[in-house]
Amino acid sequence: MYSFLKDGEFVQITVEDEGRVTGFVSRYGEGDSNTGAFLDHYFRSANLDGSKLVFTTETVHAVWFDFRGSVERGEGRNPGDEGYYVLRGTLTDSTSDTQKKITAHSQEVAFKMFPAAASPAPSARN
Repeated sequence: MYSFLKDGEFVQITVEDEGRVTGFVSRYGEGDSNTGAFLDHYFRSANLDGSKLVFTTETVHAVWFDFRGSVERGEGRNPGDEGYYVLRGTLTDSTSDTQKKITAHSQEVAFKMFPAAASPAPSARN
């Protein structure tokens, strides 16, 4: 799990055994009908090629996200530290209005990995 744009928002990414990438963005709604509601934007498509990460989310309440960047080593010293890994790249948030006009806004971002997400998996109990 990584931070997202605001406190309390996050991106969760899972790389499965076959290399398939799944995940979602959880964020607070900002529209008239969803202000403050927690919204989950599941990945419609995602790819991890080496350290290069690309994902596009499903549209929720006329908003979707595209990310193009990389997974980089961050400032955390140990795997359990916040920011041990960072997603760095360009995030584009797009919005569609009632007339289907799309407005897009791009920004450079750096999302830090949460400390617990960097910890090794617990060993199996006997």
